[in-house]
This record gives sequence, structure tokens and C-alpha cells, in this order.
Amino acid sequence: MNTTGHQTDETDRIDRKTILVAITDLFFYTKVRDALRQPDYRLEKARTQQDIIDKALSTNPDVIMFNMNDLTLDAFQALEQLKADPRLKDIPTLAFANHEEVDTWNRAKALGVTKIVSRNEFSARTRALVDEVINNHVFKS
Repeated sequence: MNTTGHQTDETDRIDRKTILVAITDLFFYTKVRDALRQPDYRLEKARTQQDIIDKALSTNPDVIMFNMNDLTLDAFQALEQLKADPRLKDIPTLAFANHEEVDTWNRAKALGVTKIVSRNEFSARTRALVDEVINNHVFKS
């Protein structure tokens, strides 16, 4: 119960982390959803390119996740927009990409992605990677 006599909803926890998920691939989105269950995390899904910036502004996420190989959302464009906006430039970003695409990794790093990992590592360690990025215990990939 809260101070007004209403039942407290566990989803209203103050310490819950908001994750903006800019991933349209159903397999990877499901991995994220399963790894970051409530009550510790609140997921916001970006379904369009404009959603990324709009939801970053409206939800003030603790981290934004990108699939650098996404066929629907342009992660590179989003990173450029985030880094150009003083209100958004400091939001940590976690990305994954095919490990063989060296140019993709280098371009993401040049655009300021906080951490980029392989698709396999992302699938296996989603929650640990999110916690690492949020807690600023990021080692250069």
C-alpha cells in the first residue's frame, strides 16, 4: 500500500531502469524482453526511425540498444542524431553487429557507441551487458 491507501504496483519502482530498444528483429527483441523482465527494467520499443529520438526525449532512457545490422531502423543515423543533440548525447548506447563486419564496428565506435559486441555475445549476455553499460563499467570492445 502507498500513502494514499492504494495498492502499490511493482512496475512503479523508482529504481527501475528504462531501456529504449531500437531493434526490430523479433529474435533479438525477444532475447531482450526475456533477459530484462520487470520489475527491474521497463522496455520502450522504437518501431520507427523517428521513435528513437522521440522516445529518447520523452522517456529519458538509461540505455539505448541498437542492432547495427537492422534492416528497418538505421542505427548509424540514430547514433549521429543522438550525439548531435545536447539533451541526448550522454545516454549510453549498447549495440551488436555481425562479428565479421569490421567496417560496421569501426563506424559505430567512431559515432560514439558506448559498447558494441557480437550478435552471439549480445544473445548470451544481454542483461550483464546492459548492467555493465548502465553502471559505467565499460571496457572498450
